[in-house]
Amino acid sequence: MSIRYAMLALLSEGPKYGLQLRQEFESRTGEVWPLNVGQVYTTLQRLGRDGLVESEGSGAEGPQNLFRITSAGVDELAEWLRTPPDVVPPPRDELVIKVLVAMRVPGVGMHELLQVHRRHLVQAMQQYTQLKAETPESDVGLALVVDAELFRIEAVVRWLDAADARLTRVLPEDTSGGRPVPAARPRVGRRITGVRR
Repeated sequence: MSIRYAMLALLSEGPKYGLQLRQEFESRTGEVWPLNVGQVYTTLQRLGRDGLVESEGSGAEGPQNLFRITSAGVDELAEWLRTPPDVVPPPRDELVIKVLVAMRVPGVGMHELLQVHRRHLVQAMQQYTQLKAETPESDVGLALVVDAELFRIEAVVRWLDAADARLTRVLPEDTSGGRPVPAARPRVGRRITGVRR
């Protein structure tokens, strides 16, 4: 989440102090993404530099300053809220890299490797499901964060299942329980739209 726009959103409710912004950010996000005070004041300083917030106080950054959003800040926040995020290249996902690398390691049983990760993720889903059941209806922020994490983990589990099915078709098991290293294939100049490798 962009701390910059979170600060603008909180200030759109009215003037606030830096420490108050930190506490409200953590409270609204289900206390899943803690912020340190330095992040808050650095962000506020940049927002002030860009003319999106103004402060009243002694002029020094600190707990005595009251910050308020400017009309330019209101416009910037509205623009951000209505602009869909770009489809960007996927981040380097450690699990995807691990699976791609493991395919080339002699003696690695890909099915078992995928199942180890799948079991771990299913356990995490169970923990989040329990947390969801224990979350009070009034704690909407935490409920939304838990839902997002459940959907994210479910997508990874589905990817593992799809990878397992594909690798089972393409890489037959060898007699040692691992999969043979597939022969290197020439690169095809095809690229998924919008994704750089």
